[in-house]
Amino acid sequence: MSTTQLVVTFVGPDRPGLVNHLSQAIAAGGGNWLDARMVQLAGQFAGIVQVAVASAQADALTAALRALGGDALSLQVVQGQAHAPRSAARMLRLEVLGQDRPGIVRDISRTLAGREVNIAALDTEHMIGSFSGEAMFKARILLHLPPGLEPSDVRAALEALATELMVDFG
Repeated sequence: MSTTQLVVTFVGPDRPGLVNHLSQAIAAGGGNWLDARMVQLAGQFAGIVQVAVASAQADALTAALRALGGDALSLQVVQGQAHAPRSAARMLRLEVLGQDRPGIVRDISRTLAGREVNIAALDTEHMIGSFSGEAMFKARILLHLPPGLEPSDVRAALEALATELMVDFG
């Protein structure tokens, strides 16, 4: 039996039962909930879910999920691509911490894209420094490195950027 991967993204006003409502529709449509990332931001609840479903049921599940969307819930379903997992040896995890200012994500992502580095996961947080009371920026980034690029090369490029941005890479 062949399977199809669906990627479901949604955003809507935060309320109890939103994840339950979505998970019930996935289960009722024969889908298997795989990976997910969800977060509450500014009173909204946003998420992305990877679902596996028998290929014969993919269209019906897609229609059922899209029917959940409306004025209060923006929801999109796209078919994922099946491809081989990337080698764990070519992955790099970074942590960034520094004073917040506009453009940090832009500058980091531009530096990475210029070296053909793929961002596999990005988690950012805005917080207030415990000692200084200043706005701080924190990011955790999972990278997939292209063949021939060493982690030390990426670190050197980001450390040069960090001097300009006052950001530390750990």
